[in-house]
Amino acid sequence: MAQDDGCPCGSGNAYSACCEPLHDGARVAATAEELMRSRYSAFAKGVAGYLFTTWHPRTRPPDVTLDREMAWTGLEISDVVAGSEDDQHGQVEFTARYIHSGQPGSMRERSRFERRAGRWFYVDRV
Repeated sequence: MAQDDGCPCGSGNAYSACCEPLHDGARVAATAEELMRSRYSAFAKGVAGYLFTTWHPRTRPPDVTLDREMAWTGLEISDVVAGSEDDQHGQVEFTARYIHSGQPGSMRERSRFERRAGRWFYVDRV
């Protein structure tokens, strides 16, 4: 049996018990923060299809192409506004660390999320 590495989202849980079931469609994110973490993990694991299906239909691009030169190295959540199981909207502010073409960097973003038909979707940056 292969060792299950920690989830890239930084939860401290194994990938198989954290974001992988979301990526595989076995369940949907319960909160905006969980969706944001699973989207970060999808970038880190190269799961472009998941990113496409969790992007709000109104704002998503025609396709999602991942940069093969980008290695995602860490995620820190700095603020969460609403986005619980009882909300329809939420915001998550985060810093994502990466290495691109051998150079380390980071990006800080506040993302907006919306729940439609019981599923959370990434809308855009604030």
